[in-house]
Amino acid sequence: MSTNFYDKTVIADASCLLVFANIGRLPLLQVLCPQLITTPEVAMEYRANLPPWIQVVSVQNVAVTKSINAVLGLGESSAIALALETQNPLIILDDRRARAYAKNLGLDHTGVIGLLRLGYKKGIIKDIDVLLTELKTDCFYLPNNVEELIKE
Repeated sequence: MSTNFYDKTVIADASCLLVFANIGRLPLLQVLCPQLITTPEVAMEYRANLPPWIQVVSVQNVAVTKSINAVLGLGESSAIALALETQNPLIILDDRRARAYAKNLGLDHTGVIGLLRLGYKKGIIKDIDVLLTELKTDCFYLPNNVEELIKE
């Protein structure tokens, strides 16, 4: 299940899905990650029907999810547990603690800004300034140097 864009199995947490949905950019997320997967727990946090191109996959070892859930939210825990069970995963996480947890486990991870950076570098995203304004308007935290981070 690797994507053409990353050549990895891309797993999304709810924050990524919600951010793109809130600014009306789910079609862009599909272009960036055409074979995106997530967990039933994340799908519940999303609180709407997921687009048909997002595959929902259950974690096999629920004990791992429960263990991680002692420290992180259920959606993040299930996404990280699924990444541990998946070959060549890339997990999309925006929560700082979840990213640190994934990093400690040796998981390849990125966030919304990382997706935007890669999309901009690949020429998929042309209107990056407009997109950043949309994110700010939606109250998505962006560091002061976000344009530099994306365009460097």
